[in-house]
Amino acid sequence: MPSDTVREDIRHFLTTRRARLTPKQAGLPDFGGRRQVSGLRRSEVAQLAAISVEYYTRLERGNVGGVSEEILDSLAAALQLDDVERAHLAALVRAANAPHHGADRDGGTSHVRGSLQQILDAMTGAAAFVRNAHLDVLATNRLARALYEEALDTDDQPPNLARFVFLDPRARRFYRDWRGIAHDAVGSLRTEAARTPGNTDLADLIDELATRSDEFAMRWDAHDVEYYRSGRQRFHHPAVGDLDLDYDALEIPADPGLAIVTYTLAPTAAYADVFRRLQATTTASKPANSPGRHAP
Repeated sequence: MPSDTVREDIRHFLTTRRARLTPKQAGLPDFGGRRQVSGLRRSEVAQLAAISVEYYTRLERGNVGGVSEEILDSLAAALQLDDVERAHLAALVRAANAPHHGADRDGGTSHVRGSLQQILDAMTGAAAFVRNAHLDVLATNRLARALYEEALDTDDQPPNLARFVFLDPRARRFYRDWRGIAHDAVGSLRTEAARTPGNTDLADLIDELATRSDEFAMRWDAHDVEYYRSGRQRFHHPAVGDLDLDYDALEIPADPGLAIVTYTLAPTAAYADVFRRLQATTTASKPANSPGRHAP
């Protein structure tokens, strides 16, 4: 990502965060009357961050050379950024101030060590797969293949969950909270784009999705960011019906950019019987190291 693009991302990120806050939410007096901007004015953000309007204006234009951690913390507090947004802003600032070193493919690795596949296969009571930061599914266990059979049923290899969410009509039925998963997918990709600004493979994926999906393009322009780490996912599986599962994304320190994603459910939880029916559908017909139907 060239430096001018990073500056544009900083500008859009700060303006969208400013636009979502009202004076009342920020603890400022609202004297009524018609406001000329959506959300806070630049002067109000500067007041809350205890910096000059001129300095905040410079930051919002992406001119962040020499900005201190203390200023970023003050700005994050003024705009009520959460931890993910604060980290995203810091990543954008680092990218803007770093020398351009050309293409960077970090986060898009497609190599999965054999020991990771063994870990997946040992998880017989959980659906588990390995994905990279581009949301490519690189390896699965049997239960994950049963759960994600539609997402893995693709000629694109490796299968990519963002492509499935936005380009495959089956995704809107499979994810009962499709809007939530769409928000998380875009937020995860935007977080990664700031972390690896020269990532040409990721840029190609984002361009493809924005070109082929108006919904993706709209959400990308919102500049929201997310970490997909834990929570509850609501599915409608074509074979067993509705199914709610707990998920955890476990980063792998030895393989930067890779994470093991698991889906589990307590034996006494709601949908436990449905989960057991899904487990009963698993067979030994597909090789253990094959995430999709045409894996290399």
